[in-house]
Amino acid sequence: MAGIKVMDLAWVVAGPLIGRALADFGATVVRVESSRRVETARLMGPFPGGKMNPQRSALYDNCNTNKWGLSLDLSQQSARDVARDLGNWADVVIESFMPGQMARFGLDYESLRRTNPALIMLSTSLMGQTGPYAMLSGYGNIGAALSGYQMIVGAPDQLPIGPFGPYTDYVGPRFALVALLAALDRRRRTGEGCYIDVSQAEAGIAFLGPQIADYASSGRIAGACGNRDPAFAPHGVFRASGEDSWVAIVARSDAEWLVLAELMGGPALARDSRFATLEARKRNEDVLESMLGVWARDRDAQAVERQLQAAGVPAHVVAGTGEFVADEQLQAQSHIRSLPHPLGGESVFEAARYDLSDTPATYERPAPHFGRDNEFVLRELLDYGPERIAALTASGALV
Repeated sequence: MAGIKVMDLAWVVAGPLIGRALADFGATVVRVESSRRVETARLMGPFPGGKMNPQRSALYDNCNTNKWGLSLDLSQQSARDVARDLGNWADVVIESFMPGQMARFGLDYESLRRTNPALIMLSTSLMGQTGPYAMLSGYGNIGAALSGYQMIVGAPDQLPIGPFGPYTDYVGPRFALVALLAALDRRRRTGEGCYIDVSQAEAGIAFLGPQIADYASSGRIAGACGNRDPAFAPHGVFRASGEDSWVAIVARSDAEWLVLAELMGGPALARDSRFATLEARKRNEDVLESMLGVWARDRDAQAVERQLQAAGVPAHVVAGTGEFVADEQLQAQSHIRSLPHPLGGESVFEAARYDLSDTPATYERPAPHFGRDNEFVLRELLDYGPERIAALTASGALV
């Protein structure tokens, strides 16, 4: 991505993760925000020492590492003029405002492309820019409800609990990034820019293809099934010894079940006709899960994980934050990184999700605090003179 210039106007998670991926691999990404309307990720934390500080949110840092920061109060025309100059400088503009807001700023695609016809703009929103629900606002938990996830995650015959957190906030960026890379490749070949409209809800629906296909062919409506899976048995999470200690276990085939059965109950259980096939195990799933629960409850979760993995049966402890950070695989891949933070201490963030052999990700600067890079962006990237920068500062546009 070296040489790619990006104006990032996105908020919270779904949009900023796109710019973060570009920045990790060399793009110059300018994160535009205002301290007068603090973006939600800065208020969510977690925070160092547990003390709320919108300048030190780990969630914000994780989504904005490697970016330059520019503080602009877009309610002011002079700030919007700066943003327009950035739009002319940029190869890519990313935004996640409510549909129509960019047009009210005079920064929509049609306005910017008049002076920057090769521009690629990507808008990410809950439902997309058009249609009867385009103005429906919300975060990824609402996207998960609209996509169908909330109803199928939970225990049968109980209230739905949904997947953890704003689920489609983490699905949407992966689809958006692929579309954006395709647009950049097209621009490289043709010189033409384009507009990309990403709907979080539609991105989420793509992962429910099997359930949608089943409904189309049979009329069955997918429902919650706890930790079970129609294609595997056992497939669940079982309490181990110790406080709030759990281990996930699955047998994906009859052969894996035989290995697990030998470890649990010896040859007798391996020969038990109630569990000889997937169909049989599904018919007797309550009994099977009860037996697994009894077997696991007096064992250490880590020991169960090691024993089953060594035998070729998929298993893993249900990791809390401490186990996640201490995980040997993630440590070997240096997944958790840190950089010194100019306001003190460290900024802790996750590494990129992929290793590229010839162009690996680099981590050069922590996420910006308010106004950190105003001078650099205005002077070095936009070639503003000291008088204009001083006038913008005096007007309150750079906050």
